[in-house]
Amino acid sequence: MPYVDRQNRICGFLDIEENENSGKFLRRYFILDTREDSLVWYMDNPQNLPSGSPPVGVIKLTYISKVSDATKLRPKAEFCFVMNAGMRKYFLQANDQQDLVEWVNVLNKATKITVPKQSDPLCQMDNANRQAESPGGKKQVSYRTEIVGGVPIITPTQKEEVNECSEGADRNYLKRSQSHLPYFTAKHPPDNAIIKAGYCVKQGAVMKNWKRRYFQLDENTIGYFKSELEKEPLRVIPLKEVHKVQECKQSDIMMRDNLFEIVTTSRTFYVQADSPEDMHSWIKAISGAIVAQRGPGRSAASMRQARRLSNPCIQRFALFFLLLK
Repeated sequence: MPYVDRQNRICGFLDIEENENSGKFLRRYFILDTREDSLVWYMDNPQNLPSGSPPVGVIKLTYISKVSDATKLRPKAEFCFVMNAGMRKYFLQANDQQDLVEWVNVLNKATKITVPKQSDPLCQMDNANRQAESPGGKKQVSYRTEIVGGVPIITPTQKEEVNECSEGADRNYLKRSQSHLPYFTAKHPPDNAIIKAGYCVKQGAVMKNWKRRYFQLDENTIGYFKSELEKEPLRVIPLKEVHKVQECKQSDIMMRDNLFEIVTTSRTFYVQADSPEDMHSWIKAISGAIVAQRGPGRSAASMRQARRLSNPCIQRFALFFLLLK
């Protein structure tokens, strides 16, 4: 779902058909910035990319004329909508129907142009100036054509637009991308049923860098993989070692949106989800799996206490202590 980040921009993941009519959708992180009058998309959340990483694409909001549902135009592409920009149609895929509706609404709202009425004094003055500039009320101006976000745009030479799209750098990032892999695909090992699976970003233990990993929660463990195509996990966290899972209280200090933490006996894992809804979904799923495994109200500490009390030596010592009292 689109959400508002710390800079008051609307953000979120979508799949986009970058090469027109290719039918191939790639997963990208979109930022709708009304202050900069632009829609920008990156290979991943810029928080997870090297500093100064260029965007994959940029479109000025003034070039977007309409955004609408494209289910009938692309029946094979689920939750698809189309964005008309200049001479091109951009087809995008949302995560679900609600995500589609919200993106269509926010984009149409951001690109809505208010036309002043003819009775407006400023409008009348502007029209008078235009008529005075050239005979017959027609102003003779020269035009030039440029490419903005992959869209040919014809503009007067008096207004210089900056082309923010760097195709050469974009191609290099496209080759290294793995973010287009469907994040919702899950492997189903025969022994444990999968409760939840998907991509998140986690902080490394030593270098403290952030990497995108495919997480998988089953009845007994949380595992993460390099991608969902990998068979062997990079690490498996037994649920019996998890003390708690909660929204991270240090998210402001760490400058990360949608951050939650998995606290275990030996380490705290910091994990960033793609949206607030996804973060709460992971917290709920992991907490539910822990409760299902241990029973209501039983934390890891209480489990260790129960194991200690079940030790025969401790039981005899407790009985002897009661007799002395």
